[in-house]
Amino acid sequence: MRLRGGFGRAGTLAGVLAFALALAACSGQVGPPKEYELGAAAAATPGGVEGFAANAGDVVYFAGDSTTLSPTAQATLRKQVRWLNRHPGYRVTIEGHADEWGTRQHNLTLGAQRATAVETFLKQNGLRVDRVHTVSYGKERLVADCTALSCRAQNRRAQTVLSASTAPR
Repeated sequence: MRLRGGFGRAGTLAGVLAFALALAACSGQVGPPKEYELGAAAAATPGGVEGFAANAGDVVYFAGDSTTLSPTAQATLRKQVRWLNRHPGYRVTIEGHADEWGTRQHNLTLGAQRATAVETFLKQNGLRVDRVHTVSYGKERLVADCTALSCRAQNRRAQTVLSASTAPR
């Protein structure tokens, strides 16, 4: 076998391997932006945003095309009320989300109804009215983008996002 260009196939393979290793080293896995991250870190600060997600839970899920709070969602929201009442320095924004099925307008409406359902539950269970704000993102902020039922189920949610309170307590 005659080598061409000095290195032949061995050189080509070595070059491809080196390129693949360099590419793998440079393309470290980057997670979702912190504001869209579901769940909480293991070493969460009890009184901070991570502590809220770890101790109370910051996301509740809905069945397809539904705004009804499941018993699991209600239990999470009760924990949120207890946590928020122990930490009065925070306000919350309830973000309503939908999966990618349906029109943009339908999903914005559904997201708004989900956020309102959570807001109503929080207020009925003891959270002060002036600490809650709602917003709907519809299908604009998917956490899972695929057609499988399990993926779509992750997008049908309401997420409670904390912010520091600027109003007197």
